[in-house]
Amino acid sequence: MELSPAPLFEDVAGAPAGGQAHWLNTSDNVRIRVAHWRPEGDACGTVMMFPGRTEYIEKYGDAATEFVGRGFAFLSVDWRGQGLADRLLDDPRVGHVDQFTDYQKDVQATLDLATVLDLPQPWYVIGHSMGGAIGLRAVLERDCFAASAFTGPMWGIFFTPLMKPLSRLTAYWGPRIGLGERTPPTTSLESYVLSQPFEGNVLTRDPEMYRMMQDQLIAYPELALGAPSTIWLREALDECAWLTEQTAPATPCLTFLGSHEQIVDRKAIRARVDNWPSGTLVEIPNGEHEVMMEAPDVRGPVFDQLAAHFKATQSHPTPEPALST
Repeated sequence: MELSPAPLFEDVAGAPAGGQAHWLNTSDNVRIRVAHWRPEGDACGTVMMFPGRTEYIEKYGDAATEFVGRGFAFLSVDWRGQGLADRLLDDPRVGHVDQFTDYQKDVQATLDLATVLDLPQPWYVIGHSMGGAIGLRAVLERDCFAASAFTGPMWGIFFTPLMKPLSRLTAYWGPRIGLGERTPPTTSLESYVLSQPFEGNVLTRDPEMYRMMQDQLIAYPELALGAPSTIWLREALDECAWLTEQTAPATPCLTFLGSHEQIVDRKAIRARVDNWPSGTLVEIPNGEHEVMMEAPDVRGPVFDQLAAHFKATQSHPTPEPALST
């Protein structure tokens, strides 16, 4: 694998010094961006962060600081269609993917990079929101992760009773009548954090973290993303349905859910963890969607629990990952 350096906006990331970002080409020739950080001295493994829809590497600079400070290497990725990765439509503001399983090509390229860089074993994965769906399939289909964790995972999408039938109609009929690359009704092409003031937002109750998200996109507007395409919505609904049918993997799992979650389906999360023999669910009182970006007295214990969860698996060997060909 030929390594090509990519930009990393360290001035807004709040990440540890020494981070490196790389461009990667996936098996279907889509360019994505991956960044990683290492602690000083020996590491107790590598945490791979699978972000949600609209997100980008720099948003997890604080998480990188938290995990590197606890002795882990840390890696994060810009999925296809967002961040600095290739945008897939003529209008770069629209989040899009042709098939949800295409994200697994991004996962494989990321794992290949981690192998080439010899990132410390064991490997762990955290999936947030959409990254929770990508991460769960990755855990189901691979045996390279010693443990998994999820925050507000997209194992179902939350709709109000009124919007649920309209959203499904849009998702499944829109592409059939030539509207697959259009955004669903009532959605916006502007980034959520730039169009929504802190008051009333559904991401975090911490004004400082919300301001950080806004400042990052003001400084680097090329990171911003708006609403998804109707094809993305169709693919996401199908992926959630597929995941629901799968037997839980043996991989130990820790999942966090904010009590005020309004983006993903709380019932689907509880049902999945209830049927995951080695799974644990922690509900955060008054928490919103971004539990790792809540106030310090909330997110600090979340990172402590994640680190403890990962370290608890270190007495069990992890299979060596296979490099794709």
